[in-house]
Amino acid sequence: MFSIVIPVYNVEKYLDECMQSILLQVETIENDCEILLIDDGSTDNSGIIADKCANKDNRIKVIHKQNGGVATARNTGLKIAR
Repeated sequence: MFSIVIPVYNVEKYLDECMQSILLQVETIENDCEILLIDDGSTDNSGIIADKCANKDNRIKVIHKQNGGVATARNTGLKIAR
């Protein structure tokens, strides 16, 4: 099992492409990975897009948190990574 931690902050223009790329790369792994999208208080539609991605694939988990910067978002992901 491995975890991919992705800090997310106001990246609505790029998040779909990012997720498509990651899912293509882990396509054959099935359930041996988890993808953690840490929404760091985005003010655009990034959080909504992240939630939609999670609804399509059970390996994706979304954490919404108050903005604290990329380091706190990454550390939040590391704390919950399996």
